[in-house]
Amino acid sequence: FEIIHGPEVETEEFNFDMLNIKKTHPARQMHDTFYVNNKRNVLRTHTSPVQIRGMLEKKPPISFISGGKVYRKDDDATHLPMFHQIEGIHIATDVSFANLKDMIFKIVDFLFGDRVQVRFRPSYFPFTEPSAEVDVQWKGKWLEVMGCGMVDPHVLEKLGIDSEKWTGFAAGLGVERFCMVRHQIDDIRKFYTNDLRFLEQF
Repeated sequence: FEIIHGPEVETEEFNFDMLNIKKTHPARQMHDTFYVNNKRNVLRTHTSPVQIRGMLEKKPPISFISGGKVYRKDDDATHLPMFHQIEGIHIATDVSFANLKDMIFKIVDFLFGDRVQVRFRPSYFPFTEPSAEVDVQWKGKWLEVMGCGMVDPHVLEKLGIDSEKWTGFAAGLGVERFCMVRHQIDDIRKFYTNDLRFLEQF
């Protein structure tokens, strides 16, 4: 995977439109997204716009990975208004959902070993089809740590990529969520409270 980067302040075109997220989608509402400059731009809600920018610059086959801060209007024990995401995308010929699952199992096994149970749960994302959320066992319950799926042909076509020839998968994980599972932390907000008793453990 080639590491690529993109801006944290994004246009609606790259953050939503190019990713097949319709004007009426709830994620585009003021209660979910931080808008700036009189609603002309947003604080990116995911790292997916970085992949879009990468695919506009290079033609398949491609394998990109990007990471960085993302912003959403969430704040509870498992959500933050600012958190870190790592996302990968792989576009080539004959890419299948089995390839995606194989990669995810390898990531989870590398980070946790066989200490946690993993499940794939059918889900919906506008930019992947089919889509799934990856859950792991955490403190006796399931915690979603990653979203993934096959890149929607509509997204590829918007980028000028022939969806009859090229297929691909994408997956994005929350860094803090993985850290919660790895270290059995019960509240994601503890990472940002500046409590030295907590931080010095790491």
